[in-house]
Order: sequence, then structure tokens, then C-alpha cells
Amino acid sequence: MGHDVFSFLGAAVARRIEGHDFEISEIRLRADKPIILRGGGREIFLENATAEDIRETMERVSQYSFYAFEAELSAGYISLPGGHRVGVAGQVVMENGDVRAWRHISALNIRIARNVFGCADEVLPHITVSDFETNTALTGSRLQNTIIVSPPGFGKTTLLRDIVRQISDGGLTVGLADERSEIAGCFRGVTQNDVGMRTDVLDGCPKATAIFMLLRGMSPDVIAADELGGEEDARAVDAALNAGVKLLCTAHGRDFADVMANPALSSVMGRKIFERFVVLDAPGKVAGVYGSDGEEIRLRDEQAKSENV
Repeated sequence: MGHDVFSFLGAAVARRIEGHDFEISEIRLRADKPIILRGGGREIFLENATAEDIRETMERVSQYSFYAFEAELSAGYISLPGGHRVGVAGQVVMENGDVRAWRHISALNIRIARNVFGCADEVLPHITVSDFETNTALTGSRLQNTIIVSPPGFGKTTLLRDIVRQISDGGLTVGLADERSEIAGCFRGVTQNDVGMRTDVLDGCPKATAIFMLLRGMSPDVIAADELGGEEDARAVDAALNAGVKLLCTAHGRDFADVMANPALSSVMGRKIFERFVVLDAPGKVAGVYGSDGEEIRLRDEQAKSENV
């Protein structure tokens, strides 16, 4: 676990976690329940977190100013430098149908982001029509419109980040709509994660607004965004397609059929905009890559091997 995350934990929590050196991806704190560490298919239980542990951790996460993070907290999380994210649960105060404030925070979910260089290597041959090994300049037409599908915590964002890095360094100009600061991990507007040399990031901006802004101002070959959904996102997707820009997105779901049936995405999925669906069925594990009609796409190296037999 990186020092940047460790420093945001309450002192007592940090002491309890210290020494557990496996690759932690998630830390869960619940008042009067065991601290749970997750990562690499493992789950470790430590002694109970206290209300004081949660209070101190939240003070550090919010830099002792809840007011400064009021907008983020109303959405249920705070983003940290490096793309890490702290989800919160507890008792909220509602006003006109919106979350106005938090009265009591009783649980935290600290999700640790990290660059996993090369995790997209297996996927890239499925979603492109060019050989990345030639290291030649790419064009927007060589990337298929792609959506990565999985339940939360399976690595959609990590995979998206590495695809963006590789296609950007490979020659494509990428416009990245990073609404929750999880992909590029911007801090004061500067990316903390490697998203490639030709990537322009709009940080903390709603996806639909960011997509329109990137189209107008940055002339991208590809627009990338996390967790697509809703009518505004659909309109922005249409604007990108009409401008000849390719799309690289993620969505929640367990399989191809699940995301196709998602009512929030029906206006996009029904028109078969996405040419490739990458499905993850476990943390970091690609279950399959599918075409717009649900047909499974073969790996190029597998196809080459079969043709040589």
C-alpha cells in the first residue's frame, strides 16, 4: 500500500495495518466491527474499528475541512491524490431531495488505485485493428468503440487506465473525462497516474459535460470515460460518434446480457454503438471479449496459432 494512502489513515488504524505487506486493494472500516483488508483474492480481519478511528481517518481524508469536500461527500465519496477513493456510509441530511450533509459517518471503504502496467496487453488485440507491436503511429479508426463491463471492484478502472496509456503512447490523442479523479488521479490539475503522453484530462467534471468540452477544445481521436450511464451521457456519446471520435468506456454489469439489459444504458446499447465488450468476471481477470451482437472474439495470437497448425 502506497504511503500516500497510509498517511490518510487514523494513527491507530495505520498501526494495525502496518506489517500486512500484501497488495491491499481495499480497506473497510465499520464502527465496532473488524477492519477488513482485501487484495489479491485475500481477505484479512483485524481488530474492531472504533468510532474514533473513523472520525480521525475522515479528518485526515478531508484535510480537517469537511466544508471543502461538501460537493464530493454529497455523492458519497472523497477522492484522494493518486486516484484513491474513500466511500462513506452512515446517516445523511436531506434537503429538496438531495444529500445536504452527513450527520454521522459510521463506515468507510478506502479503495486503493494503482498503475498495473501491461494489464491491457491481453485485451488490446481484441479491441484494435492494428498490431501494437509494430510501434507505428495509430489513428482513431484503428480502435474499436469499446466498453469494459464488470461488477464493482473487479478492475474496470485499472484496465481502462492501462488501455488509455498504451493507445496514447502509441499515437492516439485521448480525451479523458475523469469525473471522480480515479483514472488519472489528478492533484491540483496534474495527473498522478500514467495515462500516456497524448492524453488530455478533464478532472472532476461530470462526464457528459467533459465529453462536450473535450470535443470542442481538444480534438481527440478517442474519448475515455468511467461508468457510463444516463441520458446525458448517451447524448454526449452521440456527439462524439457524430464527430468521428472513438469511445472507450466502462459500465457496471456481470456479463454481456446484463449490460445490454441495463435500462440506464438502453438508448446506447440498443443501437449497437459499441463494437467490443470486455467482460471481467473476477478481479483483474478477463472472462471474454464480445462483439456488438454478443459473439465471442478470438485472440489474434490464438487465431494465428490455429492457422499455422
